[in-house]
Amino acid sequence: MTVSAVSSMDHGGVSVSVVVFHPDRQLLGRTFASLAAAGTALERVRPGMPIHLYLIDNGGMPDMTSMRASLSQAGIECTTLSGHGNIGYGRGHNLAIERTSSRYHLVLNPDVDIEPSALLEAVEFLEAHPEVGLLTPAIVDDSGQLQYLCRQYPTLIDLFVRGFLPRAARRPFESRLARYEMRAQINERDTLWDPPIVSGCFMLFRTKVLKKLAGFDARYFLYFEDYDLSLRAHDVAHVVYTPAVRVLHHGGGASRKGWAHIRMFVASAYKFYNRFGWKWL
Repeated sequence: MTVSAVSSMDHGGVSVSVVVFHPDRQLLGRTFASLAAAGTALERVRPGMPIHLYLIDNGGMPDMTSMRASLSQAGIECTTLSGHGNIGYGRGHNLAIERTSSRYHLVLNPDVDIEPSALLEAVEFLEAHPEVGLLTPAIVDDSGQLQYLCRQYPTLIDLFVRGFLPRAARRPFESRLARYEMRAQINERDTLWDPPIVSGCFMLFRTKVLKKLAGFDARYFLYFEDYDLSLRAHDVAHVVYTPAVRVLHHGGGASRKGWAHIRMFVASAYKFYNRFGWKWL
C-alpha cells in the first residue's frame, strides 16, 4: 500500500474518510470544495478542531493536484491511501479508521455536498451530547427534496419495492414504504433520537465509538455495510438524526447502476439477513 501524507497523521479534531473507485471528477471536486468551506466555518468558531482527510483510492482516482491545493488552503491535511486495489467500500474506510486518533470521524461519500455550516452544527451537537456516538444529517437530493434515508429494519418486500420497482409500480406499497422510510418521523425541523438505520453517505461518529465497533464489517463488499454498522452502533451509544446538519446527496440506487450492482446488492442483503435475522413481510 502507498501512503501519501501531508503533515501529521493524527490529531484531536475531525478526520474524514472518502473511498473512491473511478469517481465522477466533477462531483468529487464539489465534495471537496464543500468540505473546505465547511472546514473553514468550523475553524472560525472552533480553532482547536482541525480536519484531516483520508482519501482511499480503490482504483481510478483522477489527478488530485488542484483539489488537494484547495483543501490545503482551507487548512485541511490530506493523506492518500493507494495501491491496495478495489477492496470494497467498508474495508476502504477501515484503512482510515485504523489510522486516525481524532475526536470525531466522518464517513463521507464522494458524491455529497456539505452545507457550509454542517460540520460546525454537527460538532456543536456532539459536544453538547456526549451520549451520542453517531450523527446523521438531513439529506436532500438535487432538487432540494428531503431524502428519507433513515430506515426501520427492512423486510424483503421493502427492499425489493424500494430498490427495484419503478415509481409508478410502487403506489400499492406506499404505506409500507412510508413506514420503512420513517416518513412520519423524519422532517427538516425535528431532531429524532435513535433511528434504527442511517445512511452511509454521511455518518459522523465519535471516533472512540467507531473504534469500539471496529469500523465496518469487512464481509460486505458494497451495500448494507451501513445498515450493519448502524444497528451495531445502538449497542454502545445513541444515534441521532439532526436536521440542523444538512447535506446534498447525488447518489442513486443499485438497480439504476446495472447488473453488477444488483448482484452485489443481493449478496450483501443475504449476509445482512443471515447476521441480523430474516424478515419477510
